[in-house]
Amino acid sequence: MLDVVITTIFPPTPAMQVLSDGLTARGGRLWVMGDRKGPPAYDLEAARFCTIDQQLALPFELGRQLPERHYTRKNLGYLLAIQQGAQTIVETDDDNAPTTRFWEPRQAHVQARPVQQPGWWNVYRDFSSARIWPRGFPLTHLTISFAEPPTTTGLVTTECLIQQGLADDNPDVDALYRLTAELPVRFDPTAPPVALGRGCWCPFNSQNTTFFPAAWPLLYLPSHCSFRMTDIWRSFVAQRCLWEMDSCLSFAGPSMRQDRNEHDLLRDFEQEIPGYLHNERIRQLLAGLVLTPGRAQTTVAANLMACYAALVRAGLLPEAELKLVAAWQRDLALACA
Repeated sequence: MLDVVITTIFPPTPAMQVLSDGLTARGGRLWVMGDRKGPPAYDLEAARFCTIDQQLALPFELGRQLPERHYTRKNLGYLLAIQQGAQTIVETDDDNAPTTRFWEPRQAHVQARPVQQPGWWNVYRDFSSARIWPRGFPLTHLTISFAEPPTTTGLVTTECLIQQGLADDNPDVDALYRLTAELPVRFDPTAPPVALGRGCWCPFNSQNTTFFPAAWPLLYLPSHCSFRMTDIWRSFVAQRCLWEMDSCLSFAGPSMRQDRNEHDLLRDFEQEIPGYLHNERIRQLLAGLVLTPGRAQTTVAANLMACYAALVRAGLLPEAELKLVAAWQRDLALACA
């Protein structure tokens, strides 16, 4: 059974109708976290809608500690899905419609092209010849990334506890790209997945991303950073923790199509400035941490806390973030019980 999690302030979109129909046909569930601004109900057959007042009444501390009118209310959707027996969690946004490929069975072990190069790797180069990069990729490394050839190694069976699927037409790129380059973009659907080895970094987003149970602790989205960085900074922490689990992150070709909600691109740019300035510094900070190998939930939780504590010490997040991380970990233990 597939569990999909979103948060939204809009009534059901055409994309979510398609997603709901597919989930209903397969016995899946769509967890929808509402907010103060938004519909009082979400009338799709697969939807499990939770209003802000219902969230506040949940047995999870985060329901009362997370900021309102904020994307990170999505954290509660993860917890509810886990509490109700989720085996695989896919997160997306309400402007992403699944394609036929989205419904293919998901397995933690994938046949993928391994990338062992340390440092940044522009994965979009493996699926497109366009001069394109994922949101969160450091601008100082763009020129180098386009000089590097795409991955050409053979396929290797690799455990990837987090798997990012791409989205066609209006993929996840930053405001600089949107202000200066052309869309739509289509990725190569025949290109096999790519798996990033230890020390190889690429930002992943929250728009078409699969998590398997051992990686549940890494779902946590931080609240005390900009909206455009919450999933990106989460992705850096998650990658660092995955390596201690002897697992990795993979990217696969397009399995969704994004019909993007209206955005103010200059506001997006403003909210991406912390990433433009600090993402390389975050990589260096996390790479330098000494974490504990293992995949017991307590071990992963300790590594997660160590990563966020390092970001707090560096002044990139306030200390209040650590209280939310601790609440997340207690709530996750409750959801898994």
